[in-house]
Amino acid sequence: MKTTSMIIFLCIAVSLFSWFMNPIMTDQFFIFRAAEFFRGEVWTPVTALFVHANLVHLIGNMIFLYVFGNTVEDALGKKEMATAFFVGGVCSFIFSVPFYGLDVSMMGASAAIFTLTATVMLIKPLKFSWLFLMPLGLVAILYFVYNLLAVYYMAQGTVSYVGHAIGFLIGVPFGIAWSRRKWAINLSITILLLILYVALTFTIEHLFGPLQ
Repeated sequence: MKTTSMIIFLCIAVSLFSWFMNPIMTDQFFIFRAAEFFRGEVWTPVTALFVHANLVHLIGNMIFLYVFGNTVEDALGKKEMATAFFVGGVCSFIFSVPFYGLDVSMMGASAAIFTLTATVMLIKPLKFSWLFLMPLGLVAILYFVYNLLAVYYMAQGTVSYVGHAIGFLIGVPFGIAWSRRKWAINLSITILLLILYVALTFTIEHLFGPLQ
């Protein structure tokens, strides 16, 4: 069984358990809160990766995990995929604490997946996804820019935009290390894809009006 598939299975199983079986236990022992972490619940940055708030949160994350996790695993191997996922996810929770405080609940695989997206951006930017209908390098940089803008404009809500950005930045060293010295070329390709995407978007809007 592939590592990506195993993680997806665990995310689904733990999330369903938290919703329908024992939400109180999940809230007390699975979700990451810095206050509890520093009081000894050191396992929660790992367990919180598998808990999702609702069905939309779970499905969205699993789609991205399926695409980017399998890309990393197929290109590099199971160990590399698991390393990027868990290091990115755990560190993103911990490094987000100064921004969100000690008592905020954090959960979900989003930041860990952002680590995978940055890795893919630097190793396989031109790999085309029929699910997203664009190269994966472009998908990665678009979502990173979107989250940076959300942080800049202090978007409100329950989404950890800071955590996502941190996860992406953690993935950059992995991508550099595993790119076989091609990371600079792959980054240039990604930036070029972004420029072309923006230019095409503005051209279409100029010709046909704002996209709805």
